[in-house]
Amino acid sequence: MSRVRRHYAAGVAVCLLGVLVGVAGCGAAQSKAKPIQATTTAAAPTVRLQAIAGLGEVLVDSHGKALYMFPPDHRRAVTCTGPCAGSWPPLRLTKQTTPSAGPGVHADLLGSDPDPDGGRVLTYNGWPLYTYVADLTSRQAVGQALNLNGGYWYVLRASGQPVVPAGAPVPR
Repeated sequence: MSRVRRHYAAGVAVCLLGVLVGVAGCGAAQSKAKPIQATTTAAAPTVRLQAIAGLGEVLVDSHGKALYMFPPDHRRAVTCTGPCAGSWPPLRLTKQTTPSAGPGVHADLLGSDPDPDGGRVLTYNGWPLYTYVADLTSRQAVGQALNLNGGYWYVLRASGQPVVPAGAPVPR
């Protein structure tokens, strides 16, 4: 399947997921309960490098899932919350956990930012890190260079720089 078709199919899947979540949430306005959000929480996350076809070695989580940055975060704050976080779950840290860097990953670039939805989100080179629900297996980066939820999404190299395809906007 071509890259464009895969991205289209992934976008359709995310839209359908959003519709289903929206339908399931009907009538929730009466409840004071906080809505459940998809997140990726790691007790002691390890950020490592893994080769992904067409992208080279990029950052992945402990399970081999590609990690993405979101330029609207501007290297300072988590902006993908609510429904956005349902498609792009932030890599959350549990209390008193220390992330570790796998071989080739710079431990000094690991950090965390407060999550507006509560807790902390792991960062790399100042960028909050997210996974993508359409990446069903390791060695996939279906979300690479997708323009969804108000901006483009990019995987990161060990240097902390995003992998930006020719012609795509470069994050600042």
